[in-house]
Amino acid sequence: MSEPVPEGVGGVREQDPSDPDTRYEPRPTLSDDDGRRAGRFWSTRRIPAALAALVVLGAAGLPLYDIVAVRAGQRAMYWRRELAGQLARQPLDETWVLVAACVAMALGLWLLALALTPGLRGLLPMRRHSPLVRAGIDRVAAALTLRDRAMEVSGVQSARVRVGRSKVKVRALSHFRELDDVRDDLDRALRAGIRELGLDRSPALTMRVRRPVKKR
Repeated sequence: MSEPVPEGVGGVREQDPSDPDTRYEPRPTLSDDDGRRAGRFWSTRRIPAALAALVVLGAAGLPLYDIVAVRAGQRAMYWRRELAGQLARQPLDETWVLVAACVAMALGLWLLALALTPGLRGLLPMRRHSPLVRAGIDRVAAALTLRDRAMEVSGVQSARVRVGRSKVKVRALSHFRELDDVRDDLDRALRAGIRELGLDRSPALTMRVRRPVKKR
C-alpha cells in the first residue's frame, strides 16, 4: 500500500473538495509571454468565390467559344456583332457608360477586398500552445464572460460590454459605493478577465462608470 504524498513534496498539493480553502483555488492563466502568436482566422467565403467563378466563366468562356467558332468558319454571334457595332458608335463620355464603369470597378474592388482580407471578424484568435491546435472565442461569448466578471464587483448594478478586435468598451451603472472605488475594482476585475481569455492580442480597455438616472 502506497503512502500518501506529503503536502509540498514535488510541488503537489492534495486538494480536498470539502475544504473551502481549496475548493475555489484559482487556476493559472495565460500570461503575456505564454503560447505562440496566432493569426486571424480566414473565412472560406464560398458564396463570393462561387459568384466570382461564375462571372469569370461567363465573361471569358462565352467570348472564347464565339472566337473559336469564327475561326472554324462560322458567323460570329449576334450579340458580339451588335456589341462591336455599339462600341464603335458609342461615345465613352456618356453618363450611363461612366456609371457602368464605376459599378464594374466597385465590384472588382469588393472582390479583391474579400480575397485579401481574412474575414470572420466575430471570432477572436487565442494564443497557441501547439502548432496543431488553433483556438478562438466568439466576441459575443467574450463580452458575456466579461460582463459576468463586471457584475461580480460590489456596487455594480448593470453593465454593458462590447468586445472588438482591438478594444473592449464597458458601460456600467453603480447604485452604491464611491464611483472611484467601483471604477478601480472594476478595472482590476476586467483586466484580469481579459488576461484569462487568453487572446492572441490583448485588447485595450475603455470604461465608463456612472450613477443610474433617477426617475422623476
